[in-house]
Amino acid sequence: MFDTTQLNQQMTYFDGHDEIWLFGYGSLIWKADFTYLERRPAYIQGWERRFWQGSHDHRGTPEAPGRVATLIRAKDSICHGMAYRITPEVLAPLDVREKNGYLREVTPLTFLDSQGHDAGQTQGLIYLATEDNPAFLGEAPLSEMAHQIALSHGPSGSNKEYLLNLASALRELGVEDMHIFALEKQLGRF
Repeated sequence: MFDTTQLNQQMTYFDGHDEIWLFGYGSLIWKADFTYLERRPAYIQGWERRFWQGSHDHRGTPEAPGRVATLIRAKDSICHGMAYRITPEVLAPLDVREKNGYLREVTPLTFLDSQGHDAGQTQGLIYLATEDNPAFLGEAPLSEMAHQIALSHGPSGSNKEYLLNLASALRELGVEDMHIFALEKQLGRF
């Protein structure tokens, strides 16, 4: 496993800030097990959510990794999720939670109001797992990914639960995510 905790703690972009906006696009949408000051629906542009990151420490094991969400660059795409206003102290436990290949990145994020209209922008933080980290699994046929997800289980629970919770959270937000919903449909075969 590639532990990114120390690398993330060296990121100084938000040094001196009393508050930071964190954008969640995977389990951070539905599993906010950290203290936050405010939570708002939001989106980022130029990214798409994909189950291409291996999970050796939460939803799988080193011998049988699960698959979890990361982002890939996709011009003209929008990725919806949840933004959290946090204090800098919250980053240390998040760095540990996201240590398996995720690095902090700064990106513009756009808030949504209760009617789904744009409601302002700010700079936010995402945890991103790119193809150059050792846990990156990359693209595979949907049926193969769904089969891997159906079989994988780790200290944080089943990989299937992760996918189903994410799909449910996206529906609650009123978001269509073709990749997630197609994986969910394939999962029903196993």
